[in-house]
Amino acid sequence: MWPFPVFASAALALFVERFIGYPQAVFDRIGHPVVWAGQIITWLDHALNAPGVTRSEGRLRGALALLILIFAAFVPAYLAARILDFSRIGWMLEALIATSLIAQKSMRDHVRDVFRAFDRSLPAARAAVARIVGRDPATLDESGVSKAALESLAENTSDGIVAPVLWYALLGLPGIAVYKAINTADSMIGHKSEKYRHFGWAAARLDDLVNLPASRLTGILFAATDPSRFQHIISVMRRDAPKHGSPNAGWPEAAMAATLGLRFGGPRTYQGERVDLPWLGNGREQMTRLDIKRGLKLFNRSMWLLFAGTALLGLIL
Repeated sequence: MWPFPVFASAALALFVERFIGYPQAVFDRIGHPVVWAGQIITWLDHALNAPGVTRSEGRLRGALALLILIFAAFVPAYLAARILDFSRIGWMLEALIATSLIAQKSMRDHVRDVFRAFDRSLPAARAAVARIVGRDPATLDESGVSKAALESLAENTSDGIVAPVLWYALLGLPGIAVYKAINTADSMIGHKSEKYRHFGWAAARLDDLVNLPASRLTGILFAATDPSRFQHIISVMRRDAPKHGSPNAGWPEAAMAATLGLRFGGPRTYQGERVDLPWLGNGREQMTRLDIKRGLKLFNRSMWLLFAGTALLGLIL
């Protein structure tokens, strides 16, 4: 199923997932593909990650674990795609499967939960934002919580929505399945803790690579929601994104900051340790809960642009 109607299938997956997401009843009955990948990663971690090994051996073990995970994701997705190719509505059925690997609705709902939690109390908003960020929310004020929610929204728009859709459109069901496996591995073992410094190296580096095109595309989508300031937003993104410690996260974050007239980055606390990140954007540093609402409107407009572009390619290819 390439190249047509893969783009049409990707557009349908985006549209359906936007309104339905991953049904709780399905999750309760069979779980979720990301959970399955997480279980495989946990097993591989226990089986292959040995303390006290050399850097080279640790990286080799981590690379082997990643290859096994990719194989485990690729084979069932490839077989499903081949079986569905025999059906005239196979591209529609593929789209339904692909919705399980796109996080558009859940991302929007989680950020909206932070906005609504402010109506109850600041501690409630801190608890809500803690579900989507890694930083310590205990000392965050309204501005800090709002910034954390928006930065998470920007980054996760790229790796939770745009990247899966992009790899699905390019490589079909195997592409999106393998991407989600790599991204899940990075989130679980790709950090620089003592335990995963070497074992998670391959997962982190490959995740950087597969997220590179989507991070730039996400920034362009944010900028495209404001055509009159498009060039300015792109210039701010290109200037500030390379300052970020991640090769990808800075692009959507800088673009969202510039589009909303805000300033992301700066000092924050992770696990009790202060970290000073570079500033992204030239706008207002202090934020309110209303900026979360503005960010969600920006997110919705950019997702409609992604849908429209994908659907258009589905019609012309």
